[in-house]
Amino acid sequence: MRHFYDVLVVGTGIAGLSAAIMLKEHGLNTVAITKEDAANKTATYYAQGGIIAWEEADTPELLESDILRAGCGYNNLEAVKLLANKGPELVFDFLINKIGIEFTRTLAGELDYTEEAAHSRRRILHYSDHTGDTIQKALIDYANKINLPILSGFTTIDLITNNHQSRDTQELYKPCEVMGLYALNNEEKRVETFFANRVILATGGLGELYQHTTNPASATGDGMSMAYRAGADIINAQFVQFHPTSLYHRDIKRFLISESLRGEGARLMNHKGEYFMESYSELGDLAPRDVVARGIYEEMGKTGTEFMKLNLASHYKGESPIPVRFSKVYSTCLKGGIDITKEPIPVVPAAHYFCGGIKVDLFGKSTLPNLYAIGESSCTGLHGANRLASTSLLEGLMWAKQAADHINSNFSEISKKRFDNIPDWESPNYSEEFDPLLFHQDWKLIKLTMWNYAGIVRNLKGLERANADLNYHAHRIFQFYRTAKLNRQIIELRNGVVNASIIVNAAMRHKRSIGCHYVTS
Repeated sequence: MRHFYDVLVVGTGIAGLSAAIMLKEHGLNTVAITKEDAANKTATYYAQGGIIAWEEADTPELLESDILRAGCGYNNLEAVKLLANKGPELVFDFLINKIGIEFTRTLAGELDYTEEAAHSRRRILHYSDHTGDTIQKALIDYANKINLPILSGFTTIDLITNNHQSRDTQELYKPCEVMGLYALNNEEKRVETFFANRVILATGGLGELYQHTTNPASATGDGMSMAYRAGADIINAQFVQFHPTSLYHRDIKRFLISESLRGEGARLMNHKGEYFMESYSELGDLAPRDVVARGIYEEMGKTGTEFMKLNLASHYKGESPIPVRFSKVYSTCLKGGIDITKEPIPVVPAAHYFCGGIKVDLFGKSTLPNLYAIGESSCTGLHGANRLASTSLLEGLMWAKQAADHINSNFSEISKKRFDNIPDWESPNYSEEFDPLLFHQDWKLIKLTMWNYAGIVRNLKGLERANADLNYHAHRIFQFYRTAKLNRQIIELRNGVVNASIIVNAAMRHKRSIGCHYVTS
């Protein structure tokens, strides 16, 4: 089956849906697709903290300074300036005034700005601690209102380029450009061809590569792996940010304890009841994420424990009661037998955000013509070596607009004759049935390798071991991929081992500790 669109957007989080909505309203034939069975199953949905927004007493210069300080000065200065000057107002123009999101207000009726680590002032809007799912629902509702097509259950396999797929040998001698992609229809078990004049990858992060993560299980870095195989530049892959505080619980996994708890007074303590973050930074509990994550990691090592504790009950300074201000954290912890109004929360660092990705410019353009990337799958350079809290949702929104406006202003069609020379997916003669046991074993090996050797603290010997192990895993996985019947799990596994190797190789090349990339001798 063949599909033709002006623009194909892969991913339905804040970046993907915002871009698709804007493109649709520009009059371009646009579709958004997701491998999940529903459009709301995204990393955006799970975001708790909030989004940086315009605040009267704030300035672009102050926001720039905070982003640069958190990113260790490794940032793309032009990207930082763009976001600081245009991003905060876009929250009002698009999310509030157009999409209709009602963020939390104070008892006096004013917008309730909160603070998070490494911010010099309160500039973050939220909806209790349900910011992400509130934004996600509002975007889906608006997309439905304007009849934007969203196709669920399509797992992308490979980008289509003229150099790689065309039957016309003359295309080999032209610059490589993207013309669409192949995607597996999960339900019907067939590969379909999606042609497009422009492709936007908004596929999110890759936390699933690690043993502990706050990301959904779908975060396997599909976009980056596809772009890499097609020849796009990947940068800053050594920078994997670990969120300092995910819930440590036997039965509750992947649950983030928002940084906004510390913004509202919560403090980290060890099992002796000692507050320890002042020993690691003069900013204490509100130090940048990489510093706090390493502080917890080192404290766990010193005390021989598997987690630390976050005490909100004794230090809360918010206006609303804890069960109201942090309703998601409160109810989730209560299900696990923890009353956060009376006792500390057990926490452990977890892979949270990928600061590297597909290299893009200020318009989201990759190094491959016709291919754009936005959100966590991209690397604008905004975050530098370490992301400042609550910049991710804003970056996704900002570059959605940049990409949509650029595509609209510079739109041109690819000749239909060139599409005619692209064949549909050619399935090999599959000989193996999918074995769930082998699949889980391979993922376990990848996760443990990355957690032990390419995690919060790294060293060259460990990275070399990881590289050797991943090369061995990759050989077996690629061989399996070529012979087994195609499904979502096998596609994700291939993407996972490719991305793990990209991260490890980048970490081996960069021997200087900075930000998220912390290397010991």
